[in-house]
Amino acid sequence: MKAAVIDIGTNTFHLLIAEGRSSGIYNFLHQETIPVKLGEGGITKGILTDAAIERGIAAIKKFKGIIEDHQISSIKIIATAAVRSASNGQKFIDRVYTETGLKINIVNGNEEAELIYTGVKWGLNLKSEKCLIMDIGGGSVEFIICNSTGLIWKKSYPIGAAKLMALYHRSDPISPDEIKTIQNHLDEILVELQKECALHSPQLLIGSSGAFETFAELLARKFAKEENPHYQKEFEMNVGQFKEMASELLRSTHNQRASNPAIIPVRVDMIIVSTVLTLYILDKLQLTQLKLSAYALKEGALFHLLN
Repeated sequence: MKAAVIDIGTNTFHLLIAEGRSSGIYNFLHQETIPVKLGEGGITKGILTDAAIERGIAAIKKFKGIIEDHQISSIKIIATAAVRSASNGQKFIDRVYTETGLKINIVNGNEEAELIYTGVKWGLNLKSEKCLIMDIGGGSVEFIICNSTGLIWKKSYPIGAAKLMALYHRSDPISPDEIKTIQNHLDEILVELQKECALHSPQLLIGSSGAFETFAELLARKFAKEENPHYQKEFEMNVGQFKEMASELLRSTHNQRASNPAIIPVRVDMIIVSTVLTLYILDKLQLTQLKLSAYALKEGALFHLLN
């Protein structure tokens, strides 16, 4: 059986095609990402701009062609924060269906967190010890407390990187006052997360996909690590080294980041608020371990399709 998942994110659209076999082995046949920036220009207003909608439809049409070439038997298209929070999100969904025949499924925050957990559990060898998964999207961030046994607590917060950047990041480089404003905002928003972590005491932070792939690449280059995060399902990150690298990132300018080959263009600016958020979580929750999971929402959705 062949299956395809399209993950419609606030910043990027992802296509993942895989084939499942009776032995339980899954072969990834095609992976592609397009930096659509669906939330650009409208994320703080709760709308999708006309330009963003056109970019989104063009990406879906490209993915449809690839899917048809692979003769896929099962397709799932998932839309997250940008579409579900936009007042004209249905307009985008309707146009995609009219122009491609493909149906988009909007998932709520809880469903998104569950798919992320499924993807991470598929990719990593989770232990019995409790851990905290953090998935930084453009429009929302999902937090999941879990272990190998199951999902213990989950919540989606509207504090995605694109949203935080649009609201608070205006200086180049980001100013201490802007960092403090973001931290104060997180203090107000993440009260329940702090209570749940105090109750369950996770020590490991698992960053799923997204910004954490950039963090892993920066760390591998900075500290000349023999292992390369590319094509790995997981990548260990030393917390002390991460904080050293993060401090340098927060002092960097847009041009410095744009010239860094470890940072893909769509993350050149959003990586800053993602860094502020990750440092906040590590320090506020006193987490001592950090790991990248390359598997996240799209892999979780694919796992369900293939099973």
